[in-house]
Amino acid sequence: METIHTVKELQSLISMYRSKGKTVGLAPTMGALHNGHMSLMQASNDENDITICSVFVNPTQFNESSDLEKYPRTLEADQKLLKKHGVNIVFAPTNDEVYPSGLSTRLSIDFQGLDNEMEGEFRPGHFVGVAQVVKRLLDIVTPDTLYMGQKDFQQFSIIQYVLNHYNINTKLRVIPIMREHSGLAMSSRNVRLTNEHKSAAKEIYKTLKYVKRHKYKSSCRELENYAMNRLAKVNGFKPEYFTIADGNTLQSINDIKNSDYVVACTAVWAGEVRLIDNIILRNPRKLDIFV
Repeated sequence: METIHTVKELQSLISMYRSKGKTVGLAPTMGALHNGHMSLMQASNDENDITICSVFVNPTQFNESSDLEKYPRTLEADQKLLKKHGVNIVFAPTNDEVYPSGLSTRLSIDFQGLDNEMEGEFRPGHFVGVAQVVKRLLDIVTPDTLYMGQKDFQQFSIIQYVLNHYNINTKLRVIPIMREHSGLAMSSRNVRLTNEHKSAAKEIYKTLKYVKRHKYKSSCRELENYAMNRLAKVNGFKPEYFTIADGNTLQSINDIKNSDYVVACTAVWAGEVRLIDNIILRNPRKLDIFV
């Protein structure tokens, strides 16, 4: 495994692999890696000759500077984990490599409302930053396949829109959420949870599963209200939203039966840590989401 810090060196190595007919998979991350990330690496290893994992804490997608500062940076531990899981290249660039002076990387794109729902309401501008860094990484690596996790449902939906908008010849593969034994979705932010909040966080997945079991027994508004009230009763929890949405448009829906692709998404503050999760309620397999 090689760790590379510059775009020039990475592209030279990729060019060498391409000349030999090798396929390339890319998993973009911000580091602080866990088994959820490793499921992306495994999928890429299974489907490509070369797996590249980028480790870059992207400043343009943080709404609060304090959140950016607190984000865990564990490159040495990440490298050991990635090597163990057969990753070929770790791309760990500096800000100047990703956003060099003189190169315009900001996107001018209308997301058709995809960025305004759910996360967008509480994190304005977040998805502009996400799309900016992923588009930049795609330009640098030009992978055959891009690997992202289902936990960030709105994020991968927007990236699929970016791929379509710019006619980028890269396939998006979405890998199911990996969960801890309690049901808590694996996240780099989980290391910041207190033991009490981590134990209580199992209620998020329990609530999502309740909604899935009752999706045809109650209206969407009834289920959303139930979920918000249930999560608000957990000690130390402050739910921001619980939305049942069309999986294509991300618009809130009134009747699950009227959409063939439906997801329930939520964001909850557990103390000072913001957790997101989701569950697919209906899935026509239009995307490679295996749940």
